[in-house]
Amino acid sequence: MRVEVRDGAFGYPGPRGSVVPVLRDVNFSFSGKGVFAVLGPNGAGKTTLLKCLLGLLPWTRGESRFDNRPLTAWPRREFWSRTAYVPQAKTSSLAALTISEYVVLGRSARLGAFARPGAADWEAADRAMETVGITSLAARRTNEVSGGQLQLAAIARALAGAPELLILDEPESNLDFRNQALVLDVIDRLAADGLGVILNTHFPAHALLRASECLLVPRGEAPVFGPARELLTEERLSALFSIPVTIRTLEVDGRPLPVVAAHRREPSGTL
Repeated sequence: MRVEVRDGAFGYPGPRGSVVPVLRDVNFSFSGKGVFAVLGPNGAGKTTLLKCLLGLLPWTRGESRFDNRPLTAWPRREFWSRTAYVPQAKTSSLAALTISEYVVLGRSARLGAFARPGAADWEAADRAMETVGITSLAARRTNEVSGGQLQLAAIARALAGAPELLILDEPESNLDFRNQALVLDVIDRLAADGLGVILNTHFPAHALLRASECLLVPRGEAPVFGPARELLTEERLSALFSIPVTIRTLEVDGRPLPVVAAHRREPSGTL
């Protein structure tokens, strides 16, 4: 599914009818194939941008377009049957649900208002759990699994709806190295299988390794869109995060692995 934002802007209501600007001059396009990364510092408005993109918040100006149609022209059920959104990971309040029940909720856009999941829906949930590697957790409660396992379950819930586009808001945040690797491996496999992924991340190395295109979101300035390899440089990242950044490439198992480090002192030439 092709994605485009034209002249997007957003501001929160301020005192006496004023508007507190958060985003302005947002312009980008994504073919819907591979990984598109959104990168920027805390408070720059990355999560707000994703919500505006999906119509969860209204653009103050501009519009989102999907497959060359304005979002406002899409029937809601049709749009959410083709698009899935996984917000930032939070401790689940759905303690009464098993992981399997939690994942099958991803079929809701394909069910009637009062319909119950049928055999095909449970099969789709099983396939989604298998895809992300959590089949063994199917009978566990959502409050009985780790943060990384719950994040994988949230991705499985999104996949259960068989979307064409998957939008992830900081899916690797608050996870240890192992769980970050598990989540990123799932993202890589999904993108390789043809699913379009928009990834909001705080980790430049994650974007540099897997994204073909990127949107840099500075705090208080217009975002910059372009090829990831051109935008994710030491100079641009240093300016984006207001701290010196050094990029080095390691070779791991014959594969180049970018390492991005922020530091207070001038780089010594080695990492």
